[in-house]
Amino acid sequence: MICVYFSGTGNTKHCAKYLLHQLDCNGSSYSIEDKTALYNIKNNKEIIFAYPVYYSDLPKIVRDFINDNFSIWKGKKIFIIATMRLFSGDGAGCAARLFKKYGAEVLGGLHIKMPDCIGDVKVLKKSLQNNRKVVKKANEKIDKAVKKIQLNKYPKSGLSFACRLAGLFGQRLYFRKKTKYYYSGITIDYSKCIACGLCVSICPMLNIRLNDNKIVFNDKCTMCYRCFSKCPKQAITIIGKKVYEQCRIEKYE
Repeated sequence: MICVYFSGTGNTKHCAKYLLHQLDCNGSSYSIEDKTALYNIKNNKEIIFAYPVYYSDLPKIVRDFINDNFSIWKGKKIFIIATMRLFSGDGAGCAARLFKKYGAEVLGGLHIKMPDCIGDVKVLKKSLQNNRKVVKKANEKIDKAVKKIQLNKYPKSGLSFACRLAGLFGQRLYFRKKTKYYYSGITIDYSKCIACGLCVSICPMLNIRLNDNKIVFNDKCTMCYRCFSKCPKQAITIIGKKVYEQCRIEKYE
């Protein structure tokens, strides 16, 4: 068994690797950005597939990865991890339907609440103490799931028709365009930016470039908040207009 994941600020990566470790198997984990990910998917039958949920839907980069590589899923056995801050409905179900379409068997799903990575919307922010409790509860939930998996009783979070309705009418119906297309609304405060190039190097979409010592954004952002959270001068905002907190999983562990 291997784990394949997409993680913007580290939350999903933490959950995926923690579950793999607790299963006490010899499998390795790979980001979908890793050039060897497809090779390892092709050569393994059982896969843990993990991603964050945006607006009760798949991030565009994850949907594209599944669709663009449709031929490799046939015959695979997949367990899905979906991370979120508050609500998703059928977060795991969004990927499950695609995997089944392409011939995979979905073993189950697990929804895990983690600290919010959207650090430029004040209403979403919680205290450090609160977020540490969230991560602690997430680890405990994974521990319980591991015991079930070892008994071949996979959790089924987010896979029912009722969950699908909850996800559809809870968020997805109203925010479909947020994940159907890539985002182009990133802003940068050039009075703060030092053109260090860190955001260029870590963007999963190669959406940022350094042009004449000036950071330039294209129109292919998947809203992972990685550049936002790593900017040393807090110069970048994505949905909001002000930096309230840069999410880093290391603070909560």
